[in-house]
Amino acid sequence: MELYDQEKPVANKTRSYLMMLLAIILFIFSIDLLTVAMGQLNNTVASDILKATRNPFVSLFIGLLMTALIQSSSTVTSSIVAIVAAGNMSLEQAVPMVMGANIGTTLTSTLVSFSYIMKKKEFKRAISAGILHDLFNIITVFILLPLEVYFQFLSKTAHLLASLFVTDESYSGSFDYNKVFTRPLTEWISDTIQIPFLTLVLAIFMVFGAIKMLSSSVYKAFILESFKDINNLIFKNTYMALIYGMFFTAAVQSSTVTTSLVVPLVANRKVSLKKSFPFIIGANIGTTITAAIAAFYKTEAAIALAIVHFLFNFFGAMIFIPFPVIRNIPVRMATFMGQKSVQTRFIGFAYILLTFFIIPFLLIYFSNS
Repeated sequence: MELYDQEKPVANKTRSYLMMLLAIILFIFSIDLLTVAMGQLNNTVASDILKATRNPFVSLFIGLLMTALIQSSSTVTSSIVAIVAAGNMSLEQAVPMVMGANIGTTLTSTLVSFSYIMKKKEFKRAISAGILHDLFNIITVFILLPLEVYFQFLSKTAHLLASLFVTDESYSGSFDYNKVFTRPLTEWISDTIQIPFLTLVLAIFMVFGAIKMLSSSVYKAFILESFKDINNLIFKNTYMALIYGMFFTAAVQSSTVTTSLVVPLVANRKVSLKKSFPFIIGANIGTTITAAIAAFYKTEAAIALAIVHFLFNFFGAMIFIPFPVIRNIPVRMATFMGQKSVQTRFIGFAYILLTFFIIPFLLIYFSNS
């Protein structure tokens, strides 16, 4: 009986490793299929995409709304990388959309906090932790979006860094269809379906499924036991919390998983809100690895966009982490929101609806009008 109990965890881990490998292959395949579909869309559709994203603020809110709806910034950012790789969107147009995806992904941790709504004290701490993730991304967007719009700060820096990785000038345009090992199969599927838009929808669902599968398998194989064992060690030091946040999220491929783990810890006073903030910032940096994997096509534009995703979160970390006074600003704002949400529970629901759905939808609608 004891031998059986010992073999069971080993078998479960082996199954998780196999699932993880399968998820990575599926992810590569689905991104390739998405790129093929985008490359085959007619010029009218491509023109509509370009018109919709020409306004950086519309592009920002499209990214936010898309991510809030499907609850995966990894899916959205990797899909954007594929669209850029296919040549249907410029890097400059894609940058605000990636910023919006970073805000949209924070919805999950805020929703997790509502599981404590019947417990007044726990709910106050939980929603503060959830909103803290939102505030980090929103403040970072307020700082970096104007710099990008007026000076192309992120896109020019990313182009410069991407040129170090891709020296062949032929890589600076759209995607070279002969570079990916999954290409024969993806072309066969696309030719069989013969409807690029339908292929596009199928590819997006496959990207989402692959990321969820990868997240679940890595979480079971590596994170679940480790997170419980080294809980106290993780949050002891600001920079250690940042590094652990990066490591866990890079492994799991989802900042929503790791930040959602923090909410119960803060709610139950295992970790203070102040100490959880560096971990959340690290999680934001760690999630950029998905776009990096999606950019394996080696087109300069795709690599540059993956670098933009990293730079956005890296510069955000550099704004807050070194300076305790600045780092405390979002913490105090989140604490204030937590107190108000406890006094009037409606405020929490109103915040979610306005931030993630109503305001983005209205701005997109009136901008297009």
